[in-house]
Amino acid sequence: MPDNLDDLNSMEYETVTVRGKFLHDQELHLGPRGCLQHGDSKTAGGLFSQREASIGYLVITPFKLEGRDDKILVNRGWVPKRYLDPKTRPEGQIAGTVELDGVVRLPENRPQFTPQQRGAIFLFRDVPKMAELRDTEPYFIDATAASTVANGPVGGQTRVTLRNEHLSYIVTWFSLSGFTTWLWVRQVVRGKSF
Repeated sequence: MPDNLDDLNSMEYETVTVRGKFLHDQELHLGPRGCLQHGDSKTAGGLFSQREASIGYLVITPFKLEGRDDKILVNRGWVPKRYLDPKTRPEGQIAGTVELDGVVRLPENRPQFTPQQRGAIFLFRDVPKMAELRDTEPYFIDATAASTVANGPVGGQTRVTLRNEHLSYIVTWFSLSGFTTWLWVRQVVRGKSF
């Protein structure tokens, strides 16, 4: 973890190691989400129905850094809906000082048609709002899969989103291909010079 937390703003998807204590009484939830295992979403059910075990939430817990006054937000991982209440997963409420690896994440923009945030269950990663709600610094990390505990949370829930630029590539390369074909036909087949 860098000494200056502002350095995290330029470290998205980089791994950091943090040491400190979870503040379980201030837990937030992000969802509903499917569980990622080995980088792939594992859900069960069909187009119109899903099994109850495949619907869950990410557990976001404030984390007090050891030797500092700073608190950050940690996505501890995924829990099924039936374990959303922390009392249903006491073995997941790790007490004392812990050291864990996490992936730095930046805030998400609110997706179109997503309602404004109300309450402690978030629909998207609104880090500034979460930080304001729990009085932490506006920094967020996803715990790695090594942090997984029985009955959840299941760590390693980092979703990598990349921009889809395929349409612009298609238009560019087909345009260049068409223009090159036209030049070749004009030069070779018709024998005209420029």
